[in-house]
Amino acid sequence: MNLMGYMEERFPRLELIPSIYNQWSIGIHFYLGGGDIYQLKENEELNLKRFRFVYEQISTIFNQLFEQNDDIFLVTNMYKHKTNDKFIKKLKVYQPFLKCKNYLNQIQVKTYSYPFEIDEAEEYEMQQFSLLCKPRDLHVTELLKAASNEDFPLKPRFGGYSIDYPDVFFVNITKDIIFFIYDDRGCEVIALDFKRIRPLYEKYHNWVEEYKYI
Repeated sequence: MNLMGYMEERFPRLELIPSIYNQWSIGIHFYLGGGDIYQLKENEELNLKRFRFVYEQISTIFNQLFEQNDDIFLVTNMYKHKTNDKFIKKLKVYQPFLKCKNYLNQIQVKTYSYPFEIDEAEEYEMQQFSLLCKPRDLHVTELLKAASNEDFPLKPRFGGYSIDYPDVFFVNITKDIIFFIYDDRGCEVIALDFKRIRPLYEKYHNWVEEYKYI
């Protein structure tokens, strides 16, 4: 099974780009970090207490949604200039976070138009990488941290960006759930059936920004 075939069958017309919550009728939007814990202290130093709390939140959400033996697609969007690759770094999403490097040979890639409305958008493109694997094949904790560290000089971090930080999606094809961390401020979960994510909503209701279901 490839990513495109799965998405067309289970999540038709959904684009794997930020704001998947706004594209789908069943989902939960979580806010991260707590309402009174800010990224910076009064002296402008990073507030590591906040980031530790964020890491704990996203790990908790992930572990509620994914079991170690689930089949998942690890999907990465890299946004780049079509012709000028001077500032593109090596994509550091898969190699640092895969336990078995043999999986690197199984990564698939497809190129799309740049999905956001900006001036001169036609000069850019999106490369979407996907790998069929299981959570047990990944260094999940570090991967989740890197996804949330987008706007701050914290490690681990993803590489490969020339104009935007890569976006990473966890597509659980065993449970038909998609999980996306957009940065340290929040994350989104969508599903085919709200029953799959209801326990998460009920248990961590205090983290919920908004939710919707059919």
